[in-house]
Amino acid sequence: MARSGILAGGNWIVDRIKLVDRWPDQDTLAIIESESRGSGGSPFNLLLGLSRLRAGIPLEAVGRVGEDADGEYVFEACRRAGVNTRFLRAIPEHSTSYTDVMTVKTTGRRTFFHHAGANARLDVEDFEPRASNARIFHLGYLMLLNALDAPDPVFGTRAARVLARFREAGFKTSVDVVSDLSERFPRVVIPALPHVDYLILNEIEAGHATGIPLLHDGKVDEAALPRAAQALLDHGVQEWVVIHFPDGAYARARSSADFFFPSFDCPPEWIKSAVGAGDAFCGGMLYGLHEGWAMTECLRLAACAAAASLAHLTCTEGILPLAETRALAQRFPLRKR
Repeated sequence: MARSGILAGGNWIVDRIKLVDRWPDQDTLAIIESESRGSGGSPFNLLLGLSRLRAGIPLEAVGRVGEDADGEYVFEACRRAGVNTRFLRAIPEHSTSYTDVMTVKTTGRRTFFHHAGANARLDVEDFEPRASNARIFHLGYLMLLNALDAPDPVFGTRAARVLARFREAGFKTSVDVVSDLSERFPRVVIPALPHVDYLILNEIEAGHATGIPLLHDGKVDEAALPRAAQALLDHGVQEWVVIHFPDGAYARARSSADFFFPSFDCPPEWIKSAVGAGDAFCGGMLYGLHEGWAMTECLRLAACAAAASLAHLTCTEGILPLAETRALAQRFPLRKR
């Protein structure tokens, strides 16, 4: 049977989004002006975003949540989105993971307070490649999955073991990481790379994984992007490394073919929050790769999806159906380099 669809696993998080009037000094007061609940974590955001695109491909979830109200929220959100949850388990011992997202009204800047909850228990035995007919298996976020980030005597990490099993079963594999800049970052991320077909990460993560500085005075050094991407390919990534950042994205293939695509210059009034832009970009990229599009078109859709996500405080509710999302390329100009 021909494979079709995306199976996404990893962090299932409920974002508790609070819009505050300012960021307070310690021991002082800020006013919460509004609050909402939304999806958080790589697989949750990715799958709901693809559903909002009306991508027309099977979507499957794998992970752990708690037997609590937030867990029920995750299952109900997936049900409404048409996401298959047969591999998503509710466990009684731990609460569903959540993040308090404090967003400053005047600047849009965010601060995160995270509780790992049930995600910390997600492990190798939760994944069964033979039970799914998806084409792409996506895992995220490395660095935020306690059990899977742990060492493995054969593969380096337990996440690497999971990815190797999926590649052996015939899946294309994709990975996203979280911007944890501790000294353990290379130890967790690098062992997974030989088992990854598509590595999609931001400039901070790419720089930290490779030791190649990509930021100078707050701006990305575009001349250093090929070196960082090639270093990640040299560590074993099988097909594509895609590095995204506020001004654009750079993609490099194992064949050394490379592409750059600027982001869209959205007006300030369009932007409500950047909280889901990275996951929206990843979803657009994986949809294009799933459909066999040329890399330029994958990057264009990813940039459009990221721009769409900016229009809402939550991670996914700004994303529009596919034709409308792609139409943002005519609405907004590309950033000048």
